[in-house]
Amino acid sequence: MRKRKSDITVLNKPLSLRLKKDILLNWRLYVLLLPGFVSLILFKLLPVGGMVIAFQNYSAFLGIRGSEWIGLENFRRMFSDPYMITLIKNTIILAVLSVVCVFPFPVIFSIFLNEVRFSKVKSTVQSTSFLPYFISSAVMVSIMYTVLSPTSGIVNSIIVKLGGDSVNFMARPEWFRPIYIFLQIWQTLGYNAVIYMAGISAINTELYEAAEVDGCGRWGKMIHVTLPGISTSVITMLIISIGNIFTVDTDRILLLYNASNASTSDVIQSYVYRIAFQSLGFPDYSYGTAVNIVKSVIAFILVIIANKLADKYAETRLF
Repeated sequence: MRKRKSDITVLNKPLSLRLKKDILLNWRLYVLLLPGFVSLILFKLLPVGGMVIAFQNYSAFLGIRGSEWIGLENFRRMFSDPYMITLIKNTIILAVLSVVCVFPFPVIFSIFLNEVRFSKVKSTVQSTSFLPYFISSAVMVSIMYTVLSPTSGIVNSIIVKLGGDSVNFMARPEWFRPIYIFLQIWQTLGYNAVIYMAGISAINTELYEAAEVDGCGRWGKMIHVTLPGISTSVITMLIISIGNIFTVDTDRILLLYNASNASTSDVIQSYVYRIAFQSLGFPDYSYGTAVNIVKSVIAFILVIIANKLADKYAETRLF
């Protein structure tokens, strides 16, 4: 395809002139972009400079400029701490469970929901599944405490009526991860399903007709048309999930955390919260920042690897 002369002329102009012309032509769009751009700088980019305290013995009274520089001492302290192995293990197990157990549910739910022929039932189910996303983690955990209460909870009432003994689920280390995963599925199912439903709605209906002519039933169309049609969305969401593999829901964990289940519920984020904002003793901001930097670097490496694999095995990549 031959380029037009006007296009070649525009490309030959300096970048500053092209940008100035574009701003003059589309100034309304740039005005709409401005609040988000300012928010990005103030709350995302500028705070990154504060991570320098990981290399200091930071004091809130002295500030960054007045605090003592100690180099990599905080990182040495972290890697020599034997408890860090437990934290990393708990974080990885919880993160892997979040990807393996939570990620497939919205995909399966959206595919099956698409097969519902009654539009009112379909919209009602989709809206109902979306509602928990707007409920705070504190309320969700409170509901779980009520349902699983060893004295008045409905679950223990059923267990006792069946001849069993009441179980304090919230104090059992082995029950922390199932409860956390259940809450995550419950709260994010509808929100993530909307993304896949949008992808399904963009699939050409002629593909379904062609599959039906070829003898595919509803299961065949789901497997050979619907699933490949949303594969781009699925892979993109998977890359994002892997990028967030070390980013567990800290609020939910802190609400579920107690001394009895600490062996499985204590993760890197809850540990950082305790050492950086602990009520007893003096908060150690520097050490907490160092731990968080290492976690972020590992997560960044994982998302790069996931993106490379997606680029190699599928037609999807984020950058």
